[in-house]
Amino acid sequence: MAFNRLSLVDPDNGAQPLVSADGKVVLIANGEVYNHRELAAGLPGVRLSTGSDCEVLLYLYQRDGLRFLDQVNGMFAFVLWDKERQVLLLGRDRFGIKPLYFHRNRARVVFASEIKALFSDAATPRRLDWNRALGEYDMNATPVFAHGRVTTWFEDIELVPPGVIVELSLKDGTSAEHRYWQLPQPDATSDLSDDEYATVFRDLLAASVADCATADTDLGLFLSGGIDSAAVAALAPGSTLQTFTALTPGTVLNGDARGGHRTAELLGLPNHQVLIGSDRLPGPQEWRDLVWLAETPLVGPEIFYKSELHRFARRHFPDIKGMLLGAAADEINGGYTPQFAGEGGDWDDFESNLRDLYRRQALERNPKLGHWWEHNGVPLLNDAAIDPSTPYADDPYTGYFTWQYRTLEQYNVWHEDRTAAGVGTEARVPFLDHRLVELVARIPARRRAALVWDKRILREAMKGVLPEEVRTRPKGYFFYGEGARHTNRFFTRLLAQNGAELLEQALSTENARRHLDADGMRTALGELSRSPNTNNVELLLRLVNLGLLDVMTAQLPAPPVEAAPRPQPVELRVTDWDQEARDIVAQVVTEPEIPRQTVYALADNALLVTAPTLPDTWFVVVDGGFEYEISATDDAAWLALLRTLDGTLTLAEALTKTGVEFTDVAELFHEALAVGLVTARSDDGEPAKR
Repeated sequence: MAFNRLSLVDPDNGAQPLVSADGKVVLIANGEVYNHRELAAGLPGVRLSTGSDCEVLLYLYQRDGLRFLDQVNGMFAFVLWDKERQVLLLGRDRFGIKPLYFHRNRARVVFASEIKALFSDAATPRRLDWNRALGEYDMNATPVFAHGRVTTWFEDIELVPPGVIVELSLKDGTSAEHRYWQLPQPDATSDLSDDEYATVFRDLLAASVADCATADTDLGLFLSGGIDSAAVAALAPGSTLQTFTALTPGTVLNGDARGGHRTAELLGLPNHQVLIGSDRLPGPQEWRDLVWLAETPLVGPEIFYKSELHRFARRHFPDIKGMLLGAAADEINGGYTPQFAGEGGDWDDFESNLRDLYRRQALERNPKLGHWWEHNGVPLLNDAAIDPSTPYADDPYTGYFTWQYRTLEQYNVWHEDRTAAGVGTEARVPFLDHRLVELVARIPARRRAALVWDKRILREAMKGVLPEEVRTRPKGYFFYGEGARHTNRFFTRLLAQNGAELLEQALSTENARRHLDADGMRTALGELSRSPNTNNVELLLRLVNLGLLDVMTAQLPAPPVEAAPRPQPVELRVTDWDQEARDIVAQVVTEPEIPRQTVYALADNALLVTAPTLPDTWFVVVDGGFEYEISATDDAAWLALLRTLDGTLTLAEALTKTGVEFTDVAELFHEALAVGLVTARSDDGEPAKR
């Protein structure tokens, strides 16, 4: 048993492994037991030998056995060896914030906080689990109620489930699982008012932030433009908190970076806008290093940007060892409810769409019943008839909530831990306090519209705590929304650089060639190069990451600490955002040069139309649907250029013919190219190939 300690609490003491006073129990534990002083006070006669927050676990176990975690509040993963009983206990916190992997057979067990550490053991299998990975819902972005165990991406590598203690007998190799926590069910008897729910929520969140801010070292905070990280910032004790905001083309154009700057300004906190501009393209080796650090094919824009934030904070503020995050608030508190409701939808639309989602998934398991829901568009059976055993037929929201809980483990807490640990920092997640989550999970069905829609419980809780412009600010996106095409193009360029080096390497193994269509992936990259699309870029990137993991699993790379140096992130100092906005955009957003001698035309599936009754309004019809509206008055230059791009004139000729200045239509032209509305034509009139 070995341990490398980050040392946020009592840095000079508490080296691990920790051993009980009688020498019978040995412990290594990663993370933080926030209420360790309170727990220690409840152990009369026990004298702790260190200031470590984790030592108390030894004596709780000796007193309470397998119930020793019931009153523990924190984020942790541990391995406990009971010498007397000859058992090994492996456990994790209620949300899996801290990782713990293991491989076992009848003779031995190996365990570690990272999969790559297991691979340093020659007897541990090193095989990517292609079938499970390709079927993982978070991998293929299929919207379903995904429940059950998450995938570790590798065969015979197990992940201790959250809220579970795995007991392994060192006598005969048998094992058992003991669940000490699970999501509670809605409490239909609750008589709390909306205001009382908000008050309790605020008090619990304040207590959780205070817990997460417990450290004998400095702390930082990732601050976006949303209410989640703003709430943590407002509740964090002290005024020395350093905040960090990602300054990317997406966050600049969708307003997220400005929102982070403004929130810090209103709260009186220093804010560092970390520049990750269009030109900051990671090279192939840098990308492989990041994928190997994270050990997941889900590495994408968010993980890259957060890794850069952590690297900047570590370089410029080396005393910061803990980073506060607003992560998990959306999943737990209803942040995605408007998204699932559809554009302009409300709570009823959200619930209706959840029922449709549940029905489609249930019918996949029982397809013979499908025709009863296709009878002239009128269903003839109740949803419960499809799968009467499911607990979610009458309450799809509970299924949705459980799905979000699983997604947190499969993606959110996984990458938050790994990107932070990659620079020797610990991620702190105040919204994943079990008391807070239990409060929201127990909200009765009849109260959800008032409390969970668009995170209303959080917004109400922050009345008087956050400035109103921050509290009521609509949910934004880290890199989606306006400006998403820059992110899409960024990662398309990543895949295309050096003759598509990453893609070709991902296709180089026998397993990859068995599972992936090489020609199809190359064609997809070519199409993306001509017209980037958010979902397609990320899906293709995940397949490439999977192939890269297969390559690196066969021949292990150097440990991340030995990775090649990368360009150091820099800060763009902003004093007055509104006055400096033009300069900020110029330094962050770089548009590709548009060749003026290239022939362009509307895409083959697009048509520009108008109607005699609407002479001032034109429409762009795409695949038979009305997708865009153009005002002949307000967008006269853009309309004139579109009507002239017929596939025979170069852009220069079209501009001359219409008298349009390209600067007046540049943004719209770039956008049209990005979404594939306008395409370049080759000499034979066909769409140009790249």
